[in-house]
Amino acid sequence: MTTPVATAPPARPGTARGPVRAGERALAPDLARGAMLLLIALANSAGYFLASAPGVAIDPQGAERVYNFLMVELVHARAFPLFALLFGYGLVQLSRRQEQSGASPRQVRNVLLRRGLALIAFGAVHGVLLYSGDFLGAYGIICILFTLLLLQRSDRVYRFAPWYLAVGGAYTLVLAAMTTIGLLGGGSGAAVPVSPFPSVLAGTYLESLTERAAEWPVHTLTVVPMILMVWVGAWAARHRVLEAPQEHLRLLRTTAIGGLAVAIIAGMPMALLTAGAISVDEGTAGSMKMLYETSGFFGGLGYGALFGLIAYAVSRRRETHGPVLTAIASLGQRSLTGYLFQSVAWLALAAPFALALPERTDSPLLVSGLCAVLVWAFTVVAADVMRRLRYRGPAEMLLRRLVYFRKAGER
Repeated sequence: MTTPVATAPPARPGTARGPVRAGERALAPDLARGAMLLLIALANSAGYFLASAPGVAIDPQGAERVYNFLMVELVHARAFPLFALLFGYGLVQLSRRQEQSGASPRQVRNVLLRRGLALIAFGAVHGVLLYSGDFLGAYGIICILFTLLLLQRSDRVYRFAPWYLAVGGAYTLVLAAMTTIGLLGGGSGAAVPVSPFPSVLAGTYLESLTERAAEWPVHTLTVVPMILMVWVGAWAARHRVLEAPQEHLRLLRTTAIGGLAVAIIAGMPMALLTAGAISVDEGTAGSMKMLYETSGFFGGLGYGALFGLIAYAVSRRRETHGPVLTAIASLGQRSLTGYLFQSVAWLALAAPFALALPERTDSPLLVSGLCAVLVWAFTVVAADVMRRLRYRGPAEMLLRRLVYFRKAGER
């Protein structure tokens, strides 16, 4: 049995329709996007406040040890794979709605290509003006590649996507073996492996612009390989895994348990290192970092499946979703606005030429976590207010105008 979904009125044959309407939305993807923004807020705020990637305290004290541990296990390198999976899921949803409305294959491709170009433009502005750790530009490139290489292919092409999990699993096992050998071999003295984030240390906004202009292109190119994760998300969308979770309960349960278990177990060595519980040599520390980063993809899968199960549990109540879930899903529907607002907040709160909170506190790490929760909670409330006012969100409205050449409310 398939969950009933409101259908859009048919468009004129051969015409591309406008953006998704409220009655066509499924709870699970929106809920996952809204909750995902909390994980992204925690990861990005820590990176901004500590000027490093990942954002962990390299000499943790007291509660910072626990916070480092939890961030590595549950957040760092786990949030963005979920972002990639949901992006791939959304691309298939968008193309399906276009096809069902009567749009031709060429028009579907054109809509997605315009979306990719618009995201690249969003990413360039966001990455240079606010936060060079931007993912929008990379996803714009991925959107174009996906459209040209994978869109409207046969099911046979999409069946290869889950095999990426086997390859990733094998690579994870190799890294786990290397890490184990390093741990058994002893050694100590290595610092926590982090990469510097120069733009957030710039003394003036103009200096930070120069740094971000150099950082953003490099970061964007390093994210493009996530097209493999986007491919897996597209496979899930073709099977409506999140739109009809009741038809995929075994898959969702297995993925939630297995994915999160792999991420937690494989992330444990790096988490213990950042918590100051163990000491290793530099080679082993490098293996630990690669292991935790690689296993993050499985964590993203686990989180996505978990939100699918939550949506299924909510749907069984045959009641409204409740104010909290409704508000989080509302943020998920306005995830682009929420994501961009976060970057404005980190710049205002942490930059040396703004409020400079990291310089005013004894624990920038813990303060970053508090700020992340408060900023995310504010966006949840703001999104729910927009929902009540039937307002899509400023970033979403601009994106729709660029993609569909019409106002957001028009069909």
